[in-house]
Amino acid sequence: MVQDNEIKAQVSPFAIREGEIKTFDGKDGYVSMNQIVHKINIGHINEIHFSILDLVNEFEFITSRQLYQMLEIKGINPKSQDKLNNKLDQLVKSKILTRYYFTSEEGKGIYRIYCLEKMGKYLLNSKEVECKWQPSDNTKPVAMIKKRLAGNQTIIAYLRKVKAFDSYIVKPAINAKVAGKVFKATGSVKLTKNNKSIQFVFEAIRRESDWQKKLVDRMRMYKDFYENFIPGDSDFSNIPQLILICEDEKHMAEVFKEIVTNKIEIPKIKLYFTTDLRQNKETLENTLVEFKLVDGKYKKENVELKLLGM
Repeated sequence: MVQDNEIKAQVSPFAIREGEIKTFDGKDGYVSMNQIVHKINIGHINEIHFSILDLVNEFEFITSRQLYQMLEIKGINPKSQDKLNNKLDQLVKSKILTRYYFTSEEGKGIYRIYCLEKMGKYLLNSKEVECKWQPSDNTKPVAMIKKRLAGNQTIIAYLRKVKAFDSYIVKPAINAKVAGKVFKATGSVKLTKNNKSIQFVFEAIRRESDWQKKLVDRMRMYKDFYENFIPGDSDFSNIPQLILICEDEKHMAEVFKEIVTNKIEIPKIKLYFTTDLRQNKETLENTLVEFKLVDGKYKKENVELKLLGM
């Protein structure tokens, strides 16, 4: 598998492209549970398939490369990307998983996205694994899926590249008390060093058609959460650090400008930014950015955090 630092992409694969649509690449038709049970009984579907299923259930939408990395992290050897793709094909043909890709004016996307199918939920339930999937989940629009994929990539980067990594949550629930709303962030990680812990909350921003309005609405809920925070809120023992995951370097400035223009800064915290492609660096020590007021103008500066080193 190509290592992160060998990827030469200039544009994030999880950036929004004009006119992009989600295209079905799964299996049509009917597969019975008896057929699936037979495949399990003769070993054609085995424990590694169930490990894949657990990960897809946890992350909701995930690429085969992200699955490969997560399996390795969990101590399961997929042997090669091709062998993993063969197993994914088996699960798609059995309607345990389904698959999509993105198409736009630029052509067909280079990767496939995997998510659950009805049979997958039945199998997870049979093993007493909590599964909240419902068929309507697979109808989510391109931007929502790309936010999830960008979040996955960031969580995996912290898992693989940060020595102080402790734990992660894919979609932590955040409580905006005054608004009376609970919303899901893109992800969170807990870092621990010398018995001291800090938690990062990630929010992926994509350039969808009305992204500025959605950003303002979202930041107002985060502002509500932070301004009324007390230890224990939303299961955070201490106030977490918010990091916005943007599509590219220019997008960070665009996002920051919207926040300042709409007066939705959060005084209680330093607001950090990063991008999809910054997660591909060998170390994450220099992947965060903040905007500082210098001589009456905001200036983008890299933030060096030794805590994010290997």
